[in-house]
Amino acid sequence: MKQNVMVIDLDRCIGCYGCQVACKMENEVALGSSRITVPTIGPTGIYPDVKMYFLPVMCQQCADPSCVKVCPTGACYKRSDDGVIVIDQEKCIGCKSCIKACPYEVNTFNNEMRVADKCNLCADLTEDGGKPACVKNCSGRALHFGDINDSSSDASVALKEAGSENVYSLRNFDNNPSVRYILRHDKWVDVIPQECKEQNGRKR
Repeated sequence: MKQNVMVIDLDRCIGCYGCQVACKMENEVALGSSRITVPTIGPTGIYPDVKMYFLPVMCQQCADPSCVKVCPTGACYKRSDDGVIVIDQEKCIGCKSCIKACPYEVNTFNNEMRVADKCNLCADLTEDGGKPACVKNCSGRALHFGDINDSSSDASVALKEAGSENVYSLRNFDNNPSVRYILRHDKWVDVIPQECKEQNGRKR
């Protein structure tokens, strides 16, 4: 079964927010909202041995998405042809159930349209054989897109080259996230976006 995902090489991410900007421009994301967040993990360790990395977080394209389960209208659903979770904004009633259900806080609300919004891996581009805007515009070449079940896809090749010992995913809340992160040179910190916000808030 096809499952399109993002594979993110954190060793190559420089925290430039280019992915976030490209996404907003391509998808006309509402002012004040973003389909991608890039929290900072760390710094950790004791000086001078201090490390940190950036963690791009978008929809995790879960195998068992909690957002889909709670949507009362079927507006939020997982496509059978590529496994991508999308929101049909014509069916969305703006109840925010999917936003509250997502443990990664990647579903947002468009205040102008009064509907939910989220990353759909630039479905309009990928359906024609292209790549998501964030992947095309990543200056560090940290983002890889493809079918994780196809050994020849960019995503699968990146995972194979990294080695399973260097591959991670965000915390599993029985929703089985599909996005994978590659981290070779730092210690993986098991956090979710809300915890990142709290940590970064304490540093300011």
